[in-house]
Amino acid sequence: MHPQATPGWLPMDDGIALRTHAWPHTGAGPSRGTVLIVHGLGEHAARYAHVAAQLNAWGFDVRAFDQYAHGESPGRRGTLSSPGRLLTDLASVIDHLRGEAGADTPLVLLGHSMGGAVAARFVERGLRPVDALVLSSPALASGMRGWQKALARLLANIAPGITIGNGLPIERISHDAAEVAAYRNDPLCHDRVGGRMAMFIDGAGPAVIAAAPSWRVPTLLLYAGDDHLVDARGSRRFAEAAPRDIVATHEFARHYHELFNEADRAPVFETLHAWLDAHFPEATST
Repeated sequence: MHPQATPGWLPMDDGIALRTHAWPHTGAGPSRGTVLIVHGLGEHAARYAHVAAQLNAWGFDVRAFDQYAHGESPGRRGTLSSPGRLLTDLASVIDHLRGEAGADTPLVLLGHSMGGAVAARFVERGLRPVDALVLSSPALASGMRGWQKALARLLANIAPGITIGNGLPIERISHDAAEVAAYRNDPLCHDRVGGRMAMFIDGAGPAVIAAAPSWRVPTLLLYAGDDHLVDARGSRRFAEAAPRDIVATHEFARHYHELFNEADRAPVFETLHAWLDAHFPEATST
């Protein structure tokens, strides 16, 4: 059984409240920091309860939220009320966390897929200071064709409320058939995407890759070598351009997109655990 999240609602700058989830560290000793999870396109934060359980066991508090138009948060599925909404919402969530946990508490962003693009773009722009970044199969290359970009741009400009199916092959999220079935049967998951969302994803990756040579935030990049939902070449380009003493990269060659939900997920968690231990060592008693 995974720990039950403490649910809540957090108002954003425009008054819209997003669903939040808290998995507090309850073990012995002080918390090693807070990990803020940023979920991917079409999914929601509650899907990361098992990730939160591992992080809790390692001594971290965990927070997450359903991004605008996802999960239990309001908004027409797949749309954005403004082009920069995902970034401004993340800034508001971090401001709240800093006020709650204290400015000195280490904060780690963990972003998956589209959430990885959001988290990486947030760090690249320096919107708020964070102590570390973990990217799981980040959408740093959209794979959109020219006509798809033209359609997305048109919809973003003249019909931002219109959405289309994202066309993602859900059967390729994991080799674990139970995970695929759970996703398909989850009423909070959807397949919609609007023009603004598509344009954000398409633009975030190139900006992050262009900034990679001057990257300064300690980052763990985990990506699937057999990814059918995002183009893994985006992760490879970022890794090749970034300083190796700042960005640690691990490719899981045979894994599908959702690394933390793969049939062989143990090495993914082991890699994350080792990296967190190296960057946020547990306090030792004297």
